[in-house]
Amino acid sequence: MAPYYLKTIVTAAQSYLPQVRSDMLVLGLYEDTKTLPEPLTALDQAAGGIISQLIKLGDFTGKANETALLYCNSDLPCRRILLVGLGQKKSLSLNTLRQAAGTAARQADKLATAQIALAMHILTDSKFPPELIGQALAEGAIIGRYNFKDYLTPGNQKSKQIQTLRITIVDPKASIIRKISTGCKVGTALGEAQNLTRSIANKPGNEINPPTLAQVAQRLARQFGLRCKVFDDKQLLKIKMNTILAVGGGSASKPRLIMLEYDGRRGRPKTDGPANAVIVGKAITFDSGGLSLKPSGAMESMKFDKSGGCNVLGILTGAVQLKLPLHIIGLIPAAENLPSHTSYRPGDIVRTYSGKTVQIDNTDAEGRLILCDALSYAARLKPAAIVDMATLTGACVVALGEHHAGLFSNNTALQRKLESAAQAGGEGLWPMPSGPDYLEQMKSKIADLKNTGGREGGACTAAAFLGEFVENKPWAHIDIAAVADTDKEKPYRGIGSTGFAVRLVLEYLRSL
Repeated sequence: MAPYYLKTIVTAAQSYLPQVRSDMLVLGLYEDTKTLPEPLTALDQAAGGIISQLIKLGDFTGKANETALLYCNSDLPCRRILLVGLGQKKSLSLNTLRQAAGTAARQADKLATAQIALAMHILTDSKFPPELIGQALAEGAIIGRYNFKDYLTPGNQKSKQIQTLRITIVDPKASIIRKISTGCKVGTALGEAQNLTRSIANKPGNEINPPTLAQVAQRLARQFGLRCKVFDDKQLLKIKMNTILAVGGGSASKPRLIMLEYDGRRGRPKTDGPANAVIVGKAITFDSGGLSLKPSGAMESMKFDKSGGCNVLGILTGAVQLKLPLHIIGLIPAAENLPSHTSYRPGDIVRTYSGKTVQIDNTDAEGRLILCDALSYAARLKPAAIVDMATLTGACVVALGEHHAGLFSNNTALQRKLESAAQAGGEGLWPMPSGPDYLEQMKSKIADLKNTGGREGGACTAAAFLGEFVENKPWAHIDIAAVADTDKEKPYRGIGSTGFAVRLVLEYLRSL
């Protein structure tokens, strides 16, 4: 199964800028640059002063991801120069370079160029290790180039993208290039893992339901050499995963629990010791709200309620590509939340896999229900850590907006590792409170728990509910409701699924 239809190959090569042979050479400039930077002098002279002239005219401000396209004279082997704004120099980060590479890749597609050269790091003054520069540029280009056009017929394509884009990161120093090349390989694996996630998450509910998502997982397992086990509805009933069954009970497409396993440890038995981590992802393949029906205007994007589960697919396949020397298990509880005469109801009481009972106040608070069974199962595997990802609460959207996911954890060391991983990957993660005070709102008078705790602190109470099912194992919950998808196109990224938290979790796993 191809993760997406466009191929992006990122390599590194030693070259002086005036000698770069490419359809387009991409350079970065800082905001409010008044004079030509010294590293660009030889190229500008060879190009007839077109860069210094643009700076002198003030037509290019250098704001982050602003672009200007210049056409070179016949004396240069490069046909075009693309300037990409890097924003303020004092604010430069690896994410600045990541986004600039995405912007360049998207511009290349608009121009239908088959090969480009990136030299945006030339002005960074060795601020970042070359390996991280190579990684960030490769990630940004691959992620930026992805567009979801699977259902557009050829006649309705607004532009024809080049099938394979070859990107070369250039630098005059061979020692730098060797390190950049190492980073490119890591960045390619991370970017492709994120795009694989997006390609599945973007598919609509009539194509991806719990059984077909399980089939996708099985195909990927064969392709990447993972072990895969799928629990169907009969097996879920047998092991008493009643909350997954309850949520999926209204749909003709019955629920599944998908288990993927990767073991990259060498010289050890495959079953030796607990997993380094169990990664759990919520996969509501379509969420109508069930009998507590959502407003129609809020329903179209509910295909993205499977984003956490799709992340697990990207993370496990990414671990293979990165050859991580770890034992990792992925769990995807999958259900379709639809109203019918077989749906679960407000007022029902369900006994979970853990044995705890839950009173159903609202059938649209379904994600925590399928997660609680999966988290209980994860805890009984006795891993070193459990990390779950879920488009869980609208309250987290209200609290953090579209720029950060919420992070909840019962373990300080795990929380700090995830925060460091988020910073490395350029994904916003904000620690939020949970615990006993918020759990009080989730107590029921007629069952052990209820599945809603009121409007106040909704993301925090939902996390407190989940925490009751991890059996005190080191655990973190990432609420990606605000960041899993977007309808706002950026210069460096298309619309639809973002694949948020795939690189974040892979960076965390790499840190182990």
